[in-house]
Amino acid sequence: MVTTKRQNMASLLREILFETAAQGPPPSKDFYQFVITQKEVIWRWWKISVRSEFRGAPPGEIKLLHNDFLNDARLQEQLAAVFGARILDYTLALCGGHVDYLERLPDKLLLEILSYISLQDIGHLSQTSSRFRKLCNSEEIWRQAVKGHCDMITDDMEMLANVMGWKNIFFKFYFNKEHDSTAYPAEEEDKANTESP
Repeated sequence: MVTTKRQNMASLLREILFETAAQGPPPSKDFYQFVITQKEVIWRWWKISVRSEFRGAPPGEIKLLHNDFLNDARLQEQLAAVFGARILDYTLALCGGHVDYLERLPDKLLLEILSYISLQDIGHLSQTSSRFRKLCNSEEIWRQAVKGHCDMITDDMEMLANVMGWKNIFFKFYFNKEHDSTAYPAEEEDKANTESP
């Protein structure tokens, strides 16, 4: 049953699960790209050197299936050296089948899902990742919050929101000041950041 659910969820994923690129650590000037697809990992490198024997050299490439990568300590060590331990841990999790499907849903679908949860939960969710912070602070979420507190949105409200932003409209006109301040931690954090020198 669990395998069937994973297979169904996997069909929702894009072919490329993760991709990053960077210059190697000093003194190397080499450039690296790392890609994780649904079935394999791809490690590419370009030799950057002033030495004539490396000019025009084609890039190197290694492609391994997920299980083969999990057993390749040397490539894991190279990945950690170039991109860091955090990327290595994330890669090991992806290759081991631990995919965060919620993070991979399109923004439009996530915004629809967020419209069904409380503002307190939205505040908490905004602290889980940079992507959710961006979504939870989006104009669309706060437009829905205002709409939930009034019968209709007038043209005047639209114009005011274009100047002030929907989040500011909500907290200025619809938020009850006696709410527990921990209910909206992202708002309180933003307020503290703007008030400090």
